Amino acid sequence: MIVNNKYRNFDENFSLANKTAIITGATNGIGFEIAKMFARKGANIVSFDLKKSKELEQYVKDQGRYYLSMEGDITKTSDIENLVNSAINKFKTIDILINCAGVGFLEMASESTEKVWDLTLAVNLTGSARMALAVGKTMIENQGGCIINIASQAGVVALERHLAYGTAKAGIIQMTKQLAAEWGKYNIRVNAISPTIILTQMGEMNWNNEKGDEFRQTIPSRRFGYPEEVAACAVYLASDAASLFNGANLVIDGGYTIV
Repeated sequence: MIVNNKYRNFDENFSLANKTAIITGATNGIGFEIAKMFARKGANIVSFDLKKSKELEQYVKDQGRYYLSMEGDITKTSDIENLVNSAINKFKTIDILINCAGVGFLEMASESTEKVWDLTLAVNLTGSARMALAVGKTMIENQGGCIINIASQAGVVALERHLAYGTAKAGIIQMTKQLAAEWGKYNIRVNAISPTIILTQMGEMNWNNEKGDEFRQTIPSRRFGYPEEVAACAVYLASDAASLFNGANLVIDGGYTIV
């Protein structure tokens, strides 16, 4: 006997129409492409980053969607609170949170510095956790929402020179599971995406070289990823089509972590 079949009537086009999404780190890289694709799928966009982007603002408006840009530092609780309050004041509800803000300093474990460790954990893990908790409160009140945390293959397997970064990303994956377990009863889904090297502008600069050529040979698919591929995964997870995904970590790595 079918007890409840409402989840079978999802939009197979993965529509995000009229949903409001906060995207941290939205003005460049993966976050930028997520914001653009979400706007194309009908979402209103709240950008949170250290700086504003006129390009993103114009793009979202060209899609006929509403846009709010908030400058702020994810390591500052006051900035997070201001973001959430401003988003609620403008859009009434927050349907989606994309935790994409991050830093990526690499160093050998034997040469690990306190500065890199503290900053990496503060931005990548603590900042994302505080953001999820702040947005989660309003989602609990509204009995629904979707949180997507951008983690990394470095949180799944150990990589050289990734002590702080890998530790932070592994923490994000575990945080995802914890929140999913506790908040599922409120109709809040919390999932993570763990990409391989993504060819953003910074990725191109760091990996379009002999070192990158060598690393690609260790990936079964023999290539790195593109930010649009991560964005497409985020669209699916944020859509009603993924309503049974909760606590998952979708690894987009061309098979690197299976070998």
